[in-house]
Amino acid sequence: MASPVSNPVPTAIPTWITLLLAIACGAIVANLYYAQPLIGLISASIHLSPAAAGLVVTLSQIGYCLGLLFIVPLGDLIENRRLVVSALVVTVFALIAAAFSQTAWQFLLAALVIGLSSVAAQVLVPYATYLATPEKRGQVVGNVMSGLLMGILLARPLSSLIANYWGWHAVFAMSACAIGLLALVLARHLPQRQPAVGMRYGQLLHSMWGLLTSTPILRRRAAYHALLFAAFSMFWTVIPLLLAGPRFDLSQTGIGLFALAGVMGAIAAPIAGRLADRGLTRKATGLALLLALISYPVAYIGATIGASSHLSMALLVGAALLLDMGVSANLVLGQRAIFSLGGEVRSRLNGLYMAIFFAGGAVGSGLGGWAYAYGGWGFVSLFGVVMPLLALLYYFTEFKQKRAK
Repeated sequence: MASPVSNPVPTAIPTWITLLLAIACGAIVANLYYAQPLIGLISASIHLSPAAAGLVVTLSQIGYCLGLLFIVPLGDLIENRRLVVSALVVTVFALIAAAFSQTAWQFLLAALVIGLSSVAAQVLVPYATYLATPEKRGQVVGNVMSGLLMGILLARPLSSLIANYWGWHAVFAMSACAIGLLALVLARHLPQRQPAVGMRYGQLLHSMWGLLTSTPILRRRAAYHALLFAAFSMFWTVIPLLLAGPRFDLSQTGIGLFALAGVMGAIAAPIAGRLADRGLTRKATGLALLLALISYPVAYIGATIGASSHLSMALLVGAALLLDMGVSANLVLGQRAIFSLGGEVRSRLNGLYMAIFFAGGAVGSGLGGWAYAYGGWGFVSLFGVVMPLLALLYYFTEFKQKRAK
């Protein structure tokens, strides 16, 4: 049975708990990304136009943003294990609805609810920090987030391979089974954690605006990652359309193998966590933003040189890896920074941070589908360069503030 401890005292977190949390976060958040390489298949099946195809991904991201703002803060109010398991039950029913959907409104509504309930992963991330000692917090966050990022990166090749053999509906049916099993495991093995915050839900939500306006590091880290995640979502929303098109003519299996190459980007997460623990957050942030900025010019060159060139594909894979590494590292660096601000508001800080940057992701995926339909890969690349460039320019103001002090 699960431990009856209500508020675990930070000690050396057991390895198996870290592994369980990492696997859980990866399996849950993968639901937001299964549809990305299947945009062409799903939009054709549910009769969405090419310009509106980005909604297949955007609706789940909008749902996720809403969940981050209105559900994740409950981690500071409601017993965490019960909150996570309840959200996963909703996810299972939404996945079943997606698996059986035949029309656009059915699938898009299911996608919205999948995103809304999948924020259970972002209740688990701050939960992990309560189990860890302060000096190991960055390492624990990095390890758990590496699982989450592996879920993001593995979701695309996995869904492509499943869809290639059994169709896209099977992707959501299999995920429903996996999430149902995960809910049972977490209900049995996670320690309880009852927050000590004595306020009502309305007060909890109202306090979030105060946290946003009074926490400069939250605003800065959220802005960095909103811009990077917009570029990330745009790339992975559009690249399946490019690879399936006449220039590369890849099958769903080929697209899946391409997405698999980007999985190595998740190695940046635990490395970033360790660098943050050593006080190197600022330098590591600059490197992460630079990697994301470089990725789009590399991808543009890869997409515009020889149609069947091995170099062309190698450059696209390299661009995906650079982008994934930059985004993975910056995500962990941001969470490590905000999780150091105060344990009693950690879920609300995480909810705000994630909501802001997922809003950026929703903009990126929606803009990507439109840009590719009307301007091709060159138009996408232009937007893709501008976003990390803006983040990098904002990053340079950190040094101005330091000199002013």
